[in-house]
Amino acid sequence: MSSTAPETLRRAADGERLTFDEGVALLRDAKLLDLGRAADAVCRRKNPGPFRTYNIDRNVNYTNVCTAVCDFCAFYRKVGDADAYVLDRDVLLEKVRETVELGGDQILMQGGLHPKLKLEWYEELLQDIRSRFPGVNIHGFSAPEIHHFTKVSKLPLQTVLERLKEAGLGSLPGGGAEILVDRVRKEITRGKVLTDDWLNVHRVWHRLGGRSTATMMFGHVETIEERVEHLERVRGLQDETGGFTAHICWTFQPEHTELAHIPPVGGFEYLRTQAITRLYLDNVPHVQSSWVTQGAKIGQMGLFFGADDMGSLMIEENVVSSAGTVHHLSLDQIKRCITEAGYVPRQRNVFYEYIDEAPAALAGAVA
Repeated sequence: MSSTAPETLRRAADGERLTFDEGVALLRDAKLLDLGRAADAVCRRKNPGPFRTYNIDRNVNYTNVCTAVCDFCAFYRKVGDADAYVLDRDVLLEKVRETVELGGDQILMQGGLHPKLKLEWYEELLQDIRSRFPGVNIHGFSAPEIHHFTKVSKLPLQTVLERLKEAGLGSLPGGGAEILVDRVRKEITRGKVLTDDWLNVHRVWHRLGGRSTATMMFGHVETIEERVEHLERVRGLQDETGGFTAHICWTFQPEHTELAHIPPVGGFEYLRTQAITRLYLDNVPHVQSSWVTQGAKIGQMGLFFGADDMGSLMIEENVVSSAGTVHHLSLDQIKRCITEAGYVPRQRNVFYEYIDEAPAALAGAVA
């Protein structure tokens, strides 16, 4: 480990901004437990109090038809494939109803880049959900989807986002970011939005008063430097707009993909990268642990490596599971992970506002 790493970590834990070179050096050389202690200090400073959070939502993939070709994706299908689909509206609305009955307040709605669905189709979908379930937030449409909508409908980005917001879109997920470096994006995907356009979708959404998350999928063809460059791009946009609520990173799942020859990244590298995420993104309030790709134990350990949130109950998930990774946690198991880590579990919404009642014994704690 570099002799300067402990001092760099101390300064980062105290709130001093890391430089790009410092982020690279720490991700490459710092000891895992040193990274964890520093990231935990930042997390506790940004999110003081006894609570750690989770939410209840459902990932509804309205179509698997996609014009992009992503080497890392086992989910997409081409038009005309036997198992290509667009969900019937009644089926989709039933999924929302089931989510509400399980205590959920949000739908994470994403799909492929369908070449034939017009903007009006998405507006009607949003309106149908909002009219039937007005209390449900629609956390929908990744930046690649939004960018694709502008091409299919031949409309400016701001117009598309304004119309979707008016129809009922509540917030944007951070999907489709992978690594926000064009060299990487061009190597692993064709026909999909590049870095500047991904960022600009979120930039315009933030300017319209919207909020979104940012994500990173790592452990494929990117370098250490490119992981930090990704974080630099997210941090730069957050300096500009302040619109990101959280960052979520997860590891590439190679099984059943065109990149199946790449050895999967394990928990050690996951925790290192999450810790650097918390240290580097000094202007993003929340970091979410990824038990969906890492399982319960590593997901729980993430709460000691910079994460203040255990993510979603994930009533339904199709994309990661298509690549052969299937981890399921019940609501009780998520709460137990938080409790065993020494915190009190609280349900939150997409804006990280508590939506449950605080335990009576902690009624005076930070809410």
